Amino acid sequence: MDQTAQHPHGKWLVLAAVCLAGMMMPLAFTAPGIAIPAISHDLGGSALALAWVVNGFILAFGSAVMAAGALADRFGRKRMFTIGVIAFGLISLAQVFVPDLLTLNILRALQGMAAAMAMAGGSASLAHEFDGTARTHAYSLLGTSFGAGLAIGPLWSGFVIEHFGWRSIFLTCVVLSVMVLIFGVPRMRESRDPQAKGVDIWGTITFTATLLLLTLGILQGPQSGWASLPTLAMLVGSAIALAIFIQVERTHPRSMLDLQLFRNWRFIGAQALPSGTAFSFVVPLVILPIRFIGIEGYDPVHAGMMMVPLSLPMLIVPLLAALSTRWIAASTLCLIGFVISSVGLLWLGTVPPGAAQTDFVWPMLLIGVGASLPWGLMDDLAISVVAKERAGMAAGFFATVRLASESLALAIVAAVLAGLLQVIMLRELGSNVPAVALGNALAAGDLAQAHGLLPQTSHATWLHVYGSAFQTMTLLLAGLTLATGLLAFFTLRRAPARQAEPVLVPVTAAVQSGSCPQ
Repeated sequence: MDQTAQHPHGKWLVLAAVCLAGMMMPLAFTAPGIAIPAISHDLGGSALALAWVVNGFILAFGSAVMAAGALADRFGRKRMFTIGVIAFGLISLAQVFVPDLLTLNILRALQGMAAAMAMAGGSASLAHEFDGTARTHAYSLLGTSFGAGLAIGPLWSGFVIEHFGWRSIFLTCVVLSVMVLIFGVPRMRESRDPQAKGVDIWGTITFTATLLLLTLGILQGPQSGWASLPTLAMLVGSAIALAIFIQVERTHPRSMLDLQLFRNWRFIGAQALPSGTAFSFVVPLVILPIRFIGIEGYDPVHAGMMMVPLSLPMLIVPLLAALSTRWIAASTLCLIGFVISSVGLLWLGTVPPGAAQTDFVWPMLLIGVGASLPWGLMDDLAISVVAKERAGMAAGFFATVRLASESLALAIVAAVLAGLLQVIMLRELGSNVPAVALGNALAAGDLAQAHGLLPQTSHATWLHVYGSAFQTMTLLLAGLTLATGLLAFFTLRRAPARQAEPVLVPVTAAVQSGSCPQ
């Protein structure tokens, strides 16, 4: 008899363990972001190299999570979850003692791979522990936990950096890993896909190459020009890798991604949701601490506290959204959320640098509330159309879309912000200024470096330039958020296909079993 059957509360401890891991992964993503100034002071490095402290983790996570889902289907979800959590904890411990920035970035990438293993195995395990309404609530709790990690990261890291130094932020992940291993893993049941035959190695390689080259190309554009050979080579290489990936998935006997899923419009709509939350929530979560510390002049603790209005709704609203699906369609709730976030982003763009702290509160609160509505519904919406036997594939693919969306959204916004700053400086300060270097400095919130490059420019001018670029950037974010929300709304409301593909289950059955309405 399995251990969850022996213990009536076993499945809830499993849920608690997976949710704790779900909070731990994004905590590891957001916490180092606010520590970058301290890391730079200690280890040095260029602005681009420092950016990989955050980008390396999320890019590795997004690249590996789909392959991890396939491995979990074949070798066992519990086994994959356990290995991932152990590796995550050990790598976190190693990061406490890193001697240089290169080592830290390498460990961050390895940590992202370990996080992918843990989340793919843990998320797929929930589909076997819970059914119907209980599964909807379980995934909403997982989404809330993921949001809580994103939310708590800046606040917690600011406190820890101020009192114990930036290296201690990684000890938090060590402690959480041990707690998951002690309380959750022993009560988790093993499950796997009996039809799993192998791992799609070439699919994994080509997908990783696609995402990596695309991200590098987007980041390189403002540095060397969008028509430059390095930028074009990376973007064209990404397109070639994507074409090869699609061909590999069509011919592989057990591909890690079943392309037949894309015949289901509702599945496509569910995958659009994390793009909306990436633009509306994750990007401000990373960009705003840089502004608060570098442009507004706040200390790390103060900057972390300023993030509370944005992050606090993630602790409450996703659960309320899951409960509200009894009366309101999930697609409608998601659209309402994205409209609210878009309004908040437009409002945030009107707050100039140097404004009173209270001016940030209400627009950030609107953004947080809006993003939280779809946040707790996304996981169940994405997995409910896939048979349980392939839950690992579905969980892995959705997590890939979520992380890839966040990685690309951050790269796009970083490139847009740097490009906007360059254009505005050339217009305001003349054509002889070192626009690329100044744009990089301001985008990283390094006013001291910008002033060193152009000492005759006043502080007020730097604030004006940054404020103008930031306002245009928020306009773009609002438009992208609303566009993805409309896409998700209209596709999720479509009637399910009459003839489902082999891996699909009828959506009506999911609704009758208690899953949230679409």
